[in-house]
Amino acid sequence: MGSMESKTKIVATLGPASESPEMLDRLILAGVDVVRLNLSHGTVDDHVARLHAVREAAQRTGRVVAVLADLPGPKVRAGQLPPDGVLLVEGAVLNLIPGEQPSSVRDFHVDYETLLHDLHVGDRVVIGDGAISLRVESVTAAAVVTRIITGGRTQGRPGVHIPSERLRLHTPTDDDLRLAKIMAAEGVDFLAVSFVRAASDLRQVRDAIAPLTTRLVAKIETLPAVAALEEIAEEADAVMVARGDLGIECPLEDVPHLQKRIVRHCVEMGVPVITATQVLESMITSPAPTRAEVSDIANAVFDGTDALMLSAETAIGHDPVNVVETMVRIAERAEMEASYSAWGKRLGRMQRREWPDGPDRITMAITHAAGLAAVDAGADAILCCTRSGRTAQAMARFRPTPRLVGLSPDADTVRSMALSWGVTPLQVGTYATTDELVWHAVETAVAEGLIQVGQVVLVLAGAPDKSSGASTDVLRIVRVS
Repeated sequence: MGSMESKTKIVATLGPASESPEMLDRLILAGVDVVRLNLSHGTVDDHVARLHAVREAAQRTGRVVAVLADLPGPKVRAGQLPPDGVLLVEGAVLNLIPGEQPSSVRDFHVDYETLLHDLHVGDRVVIGDGAISLRVESVTAAAVVTRIITGGRTQGRPGVHIPSERLRLHTPTDDDLRLAKIMAAEGVDFLAVSFVRAASDLRQVRDAIAPLTTRLVAKIETLPAVAALEEIAEEADAVMVARGDLGIECPLEDVPHLQKRIVRHCVEMGVPVITATQVLESMITSPAPTRAEVSDIANAVFDGTDALMLSAETAIGHDPVNVVETMVRIAERAEMEASYSAWGKRLGRMQRREWPDGPDRITMAITHAAGLAAVDAGADAILCCTRSGRTAQAMARFRPTPRLVGLSPDADTVRSMALSWGVTPLQVGTYATTDELVWHAVETAVAEGLIQVGQVVLVLAGAPDKSSGASTDVLRIVRVS
């Protein structure tokens, strides 16, 4: 299945099922563009080792692969349960007690100091990934007394989800900032910030890792984040629709609508967006997905998501390669039906009404022009020469039909483009003049087999002598000779 390649990018989480060198190679060849390290599990040394393992696998396979380190965020957990776990029965009482001691079927000790102050009668508390829910009945001097509304079995140290407007834990946590510094210094491509509530949360991480400029992914998983979506998307380098916690924070029936709204806004702004959680959940154990999962992936592609993310499916699933191949097939098929040209027209109209000012406005305008010119010229490919990756992102907003190639002299930028819809990232040298830049871009794309002699290509570039903050201001239409 080596030739299969969806324009929708695939993020896969590394874990015991997927971290061996041979499995990494197979996953990358199957179509993984970005590898996620979940920093909630394992030691920081494990994650650094995994980062280097991915870099080596990318070299062996000759593919461009980015690495995303996902910061844990403020995780409230219950104390250790008995070895076999406990069965919480609907209608029973469960006491939540602040502290670190072991938990039992009647008393959950919760590592959250202000528990007795922050929970009020009537609040909903969720255990684990959302299957078990409790309602607060009373608060005594020693415990929050809850009634089990939906029961189930839970084990280990399950998460205890307190409504985010009640949560006093700041995000990013001190631990997040410590991990961010280490992973940024090791050269990770993206840091995902959990439980973002405002743009200032992202700025805190930026300040902590300075002078490094690792790209930040804002995870939208709280209602305050949904409300502040515009300012967060402006501050972030990419956004993740974290449907798991979003579905705990708000009614489940709202999640698909929030997903559509978040994805649409991000695509309009040229901010890469990842749709995550339970995408192929059944394939953790099953060789084939459910019909609903297939439909969910296709709909995320129709929404315009840049990337789809796999979590446990590849971290602990029984056949990670099969999961990735399945996802590529479903996404590729959906891309054949997606109404990208109607989307591009709508986007063009909308943006003329509300262009941003500054250098980005010129980049936005010339990529819009390139989208129209590509159709008029019958172009086979659009080559974006970019230092920061911004031109390729701005071009990807229009979801163009021709092949989209992002070329940069900067290795970090090349890897970052692995997250943007439809972009094939390529590394090139630096050139003194625009003419040289255009010529080398075309030559490199031909050498890589991305375009052929006789084809018409569009090349977008900035004048190389300007400062790195300059916008893209050159559009050439070239017939490859």
